[in-house]
This record gives sequence, C-alpha cells and structure tokens, in this order.
Amino acid sequence: MSDQTMNREQPTREQAVGTVAGLIKDIKFAMLVTTTDEGHLHARPMTTQQTEFDGDLWFIGARDSEAVHDMRARPQVNVSYADTGSNNYVSVHGTAELVEDRAKLDELWSDMYDMYFEGGKEDPNVQLIKIDARGAEYWESGGKVRTLFALAKNLIPGQKAEAGELGKNETVEL
Repeated sequence: MSDQTMNREQPTREQAVGTVAGLIKDIKFAMLVTTTDEGHLHARPMTTQQTEFDGDLWFIGARDSEAVHDMRARPQVNVSYADTGSNNYVSVHGTAELVEDRAKLDELWSDMYDMYFEGGKEDPNVQLIKIDARGAEYWESGGKVRTLFALAKNLIPGQKAEAGELGKNETVEL
C-alpha cells in the first residue's frame, strides 16, 4: 500500500454505500460467486433487483440450486458488476442469508421470474437471497473518452498518464 493510499481518508459508510449504489444501479446482471463443496469458486449470473443499494443486495434463486446449497454451507460470497459501456467495475464481498419474507418477495418479484418458477411466486422452490455487503472494491474510469485519451497519452514518447487520468480504484468497508 502506498503512502498516498494510506494517508487518504476513508469515506464514511454512507458515502461508500452511495458510491457503490451509483455504480451498480443500472447494471442488470451480476455474477454471484460461491464456494463449492470441493472448495472451488463458482460464478453464475443473477438478476440485479430494482432496489436501491443500502448495504444489502437481494436476489431471487432456486432453493434446490447449487448456489443456494453453497450459500447454506458457506455463506461468504462475492458479487461482481461490470458496466462495460462506461468502464466501471464493482466487486462486493459479504455474507449470504437465505430469507423467508413474503413482503420482500412481493416487492422484488417480476413476471420475468415466471419463466424460472412454474408455480410463480407461490412455487415452493423460490428462495430469497440477501447479501449483507461487508466491503467493496470499485474501478471507475470516468468514461470511454477519458480512458482512451489517457491510454493514448501513454503512447506518446516521454508522456505518461497519471493514475487519476485512468480513473479511480478504491476499496471501501461497508
């Protein structure tokens, strides 16, 4: 860790949550990573719920899926988001909780899930998944034009883009 990184003030929890919320709010799919019985990391796509990130992430999964089995046995997970249009990336680590909450299911349910659950919301295989986010790392580029300009600067002899010109990389505790 550089002196510059060590001397930088950490954002408040509220600021960190706000930054992460802004970066992931329009990303439709996330990759949820669990640890299998064999100790391997396994990632699978999950639909991002249309709720404001407040430190918790919510997903709807199948009770009989490998992902739910993994989370029941080893609740430490990672959720990653990629917005390739603006070159922003977020990795969130936290603890999964399998939740039974009809009101929350009603809030999160959309007709899209009827494709996955024959019985719709009433299907006994529906499982709410809550991720209590403990920390995140994000890479925020500031847009493609800015990134391309900074990368092009590196191609000019004697020129080098400053770290800030390439974007921002932060690790935050939640």
